Amino acid sequence: MNIDRFCIKHAKHVIIMPRSIPEMIRGDFKCDDIAKCILGLKTIDIDSYRVLAAKGPMTAEHLGELLNRERSTAYRSLQNLMTCGLVHRETRTIKDGGYYYDYIALEPARLKEMVQGNIDDWYNKMTKLAANIDKDIMK
Repeated sequence: MNIDRFCIKHAKHVIIMPRSIPEMIRGDFKCDDIAKCILGLKTIDIDSYRVLAAKGPMTAEHLGELLNRERSTAYRSLQNLMTCGLVHRETRTIKDGGYYYDYIALEPARLKEMVQGNIDDWYNKMTKLAANIDKDIMK
């Protein structure tokens, strides 16, 4: 393995991320890989999003049960999803006092728009940088 590759240790295996765009183009990537890369998510985050999008609003505890994970793991995943804007939470009041949070996933069409928007922004930025690369590289 080349030393300049980005490696992520995840659970029992190591995920080797491509180090260049040509390597990405030649690679066999799936939709999950694109969403993880573009939005900065982990596999557990994608799994959490899928469950929320399919089953509707739920608590972190219920999500953890459905994923066969600890509530704290589900909560960290929900925090990641909220940070990137794929999930929001709503406060629910308990009749006898107190409250809890329901977590709600954006529609998959919005996920698609977010990923495409990030790709478009990246492309525009790279195009601007590439326009003068022949001059700027020599500075």
